[in-house]
Amino acid sequence: MKLRILGAAVLALLLASVSVGPVQAAERPTVRLSKSQAGTGGSVTVTGGGWRAKALLMILICGQSVPERGVPGGTNSCANADGRAVTTDAKGRFSRKLPVAEPPVPCPCVVHVATVTGAKAEADAIFQVAGHAVEPLPAETSGGRLSVLTDTRLDGSGGLLTWFGAPPARTLVFTVGNVGTSAVKNPLFQVGTSHGVFAPQWEEQQWRGTIEPGKKARVELPVELPGGAHGDYTVSLKYGGKVLAEQPWGVGRPWGVTLFWVLVCLVVPAALFRAAMAVIDRARPRRPGRPSRAAARLRMPELTLRLPGAHSGPAEQPPPSSTLPWFTPDSDPGAAGRLSAPHDDSPTTPTRKGPT
Repeated sequence: MKLRILGAAVLALLLASVSVGPVQAAERPTVRLSKSQAGTGGSVTVTGGGWRAKALLMILICGQSVPERGVPGGTNSCANADGRAVTTDAKGRFSRKLPVAEPPVPCPCVVHVATVTGAKAEADAIFQVAGHAVEPLPAETSGGRLSVLTDTRLDGSGGLLTWFGAPPARTLVFTVGNVGTSAVKNPLFQVGTSHGVFAPQWEEQQWRGTIEPGKKARVELPVELPGGAHGDYTVSLKYGGKVLAEQPWGVGRPWGVTLFWVLVCLVVPAALFRAAMAVIDRARPRRPGRPSRAAARLRMPELTLRLPGAHSGPAEQPPPSSTLPWFTPDSDPGAAGRLSAPHDDSPTTPTRKGPT
């Protein structure tokens, strides 16, 4: 009875190892090349498996790299202009022809495949670019190693100037710990910003300070986008050639710029119309003795201040008489008759009363 139970347990363990082993192997991304060497102008077919289904991948030829160390210089050591993108199928497989181009740094070289969006995954395969310079790899630094202990976040907010197209700026905040055996002094980080499916644009930023073995530190690094940037961005943090963290950043549209152009489209035509009307008014012929509309518009009405008992203007003239201009008041017979009492102009003789 005990032997049966023991045999059943062993069989179950064997079945579990057989069923789990292929799944774990399938989850590990792999890259294979149709040939290990080619010259500039040629091409190589890159195939892979074990990737996430329907994942967008970027294929590049990178220098100063080996599969054991990855790509220490990041995509700056790769032939980015000649890279190719590919999407995996439902089973996580792909096949893509890649043109051979010389990377900006000497070989040893690899064909580097990495995910563009979603969870980070990458794989490398050794490749030799025929005719390209080959130099020894730089010495690998040992001792202190940094690891991100907390989730990254972006502190800060936009202001009025950002609403009118100023460059959006934030502060990338995270906590790192030294998991190595020696102190890390003034670590040099790389902060990259990417928009959509484009590769990040990396910028080196040095943090001033020393992190002892087993200690941690809070790091703050400034991040800035170009002026007028808007949409969905991703901020990546890299140290020692490895991406440590990524943080999404949604940037709003600068509506102030749109409002400015709307006002320009309304004000400029109105100003041009007024200027054209003024030119037309000055150019057209005027009637004699009639001022132009511009002169009449500029003429200010006269204001008279009237105070009681004060005369600011000329004295009021009496109303004109009804006499004709060639008559004077003294020679006007009508006026003389009105001014004197009636009398008899005939000669008078004294009369005597008495008997005749």
